[in-house]
Amino acid sequence: MAAERSIHYTYKEEDLALLRTLAFLSLLLALPGVASAEELEILGLTGTHRGLYCVLIFIIAYAFVMTEEFTHLRKSKPVILAAGIIWAQVAYLASSNGVAAEVVHKAFEYNLGEFAELMLFLLVAMTYINAMAERNVFEALRAWLVNRRFGYRKLFWITGVITFFLSSVADNLTSALLVGAVVMAVGANSPKFVALGFINLVSAANAGGAFSPFGDITTLMVWQDGKAEFFDFFMLFIPSVVNFVVPAAIMHFAIPNEAPSFSGEDEKIELKPGALMVAGLFVLTIVTAVSFKQFLHLPPFMGMMVGLAYLMFYGYRLKLCFSYGGKFDVFQNVKDSEWDTLLFFFGVIFAVGGLGFIGYLQLASVAMYEGLGATTANVLIGVLSAIVDNIPVMFAVLQMNPDMPLYQWMLVTLTAGVGGTMLSIGSAAGVALMGTSRGMYTFFSHLKWTPAIIAGYVASIIVHFLINA
Repeated sequence: MAAERSIHYTYKEEDLALLRTLAFLSLLLALPGVASAEELEILGLTGTHRGLYCVLIFIIAYAFVMTEEFTHLRKSKPVILAAGIIWAQVAYLASSNGVAAEVVHKAFEYNLGEFAELMLFLLVAMTYINAMAERNVFEALRAWLVNRRFGYRKLFWITGVITFFLSSVADNLTSALLVGAVVMAVGANSPKFVALGFINLVSAANAGGAFSPFGDITTLMVWQDGKAEFFDFFMLFIPSVVNFVVPAAIMHFAIPNEAPSFSGEDEKIELKPGALMVAGLFVLTIVTAVSFKQFLHLPPFMGMMVGLAYLMFYGYRLKLCFSYGGKFDVFQNVKDSEWDTLLFFFGVIFAVGGLGFIGYLQLASVAMYEGLGATTANVLIGVLSAIVDNIPVMFAVLQMNPDMPLYQWMLVTLTAGVGGTMLSIGSAAGVALMGTSRGMYTFFSHLKWTPAIIAGYVASIIVHFLINA
């Protein structure tokens, strides 16, 4: 019987504490009970035709995700469909092999909890980013940079450094697009500068997101899963700097050593009322989320939801006190969040979770982490994330839950975060910048500098071991 072949996952006590305080507590009051991670079982049916069919369904769905740029089919659609098909097969496999429905329900509810925490956290972060954009915070920063009249080489480094630090609190896509507008504005007459500047932005955005729990979805997942505490991620600051600086230093000598030509008057962008206050509330929200996790031992999303309340009350004050400067609507900012991305996470978490429940993640864990060793496996995770989105890759690693020390968990956080820089299609930042570059930044212009990026990748791993292992 499949139940007799089931293998239990092993989780640490910190993970159990996290799971007991899920985002959807109010919903679960109506449910019979929530599975703690250590109670989850796997079916052990990886060799069945239906199990292999589920793998094929996931591969096909992800092929559509990878070709989104050409098909214009939103990435959430195929993975949501795949998740539904996979779980239908999971339910049939479990029933056919005598596994109780309650076991399937516990696994399903566990994945629901994973998604709920991630979705609510990201929803608040996206709302704040939208609110700051609506208040002209980012446009004012862009105008300030353009008006400084920097030369190409100086602008190359300034935009890279700004993107590096900005992506530690905002996602790499937002950071790259914001600063990319500056590169396009001053480099319109120099396609070479735009290409190199965009490669630098992709590298900086991915590297900057790797050392902060707020900087990338993968770091957020590792933090929320209890594999590392908030301040542990700053172990990766120096390796992340190395990952960004090494390829930038190599590309520096290819940047035209001249100043761009400017015409016309300085661009003036006025901040709307409350712009700086909204930015300050975002910082306070981050502090609240960290405090909830560090001092109250509650999931960070709860602190983020409290931070959303800050913005709601301040939005009410803006409505009462400022009749000029444009209407501020918090719920419009919620509406404008990247729902395609949020629903993509739903599809990924449930599709990968379904494959894990069948037993494929256990199989992969044995092959990679026991067969190759943690270091080799974690380095290969980064290489894989250049081809496959790092979100399902990292979620799969978390579901495998290999027994690793902290520096190894930080290694896979680093490699999954920066590995996507090797190819222009390896991260959302690269794909977005290709779409805005008017043909000046392409897959092959990025590929030309992949050896320099690999040099930064290897150097950052070496530095990580030297200072953290």
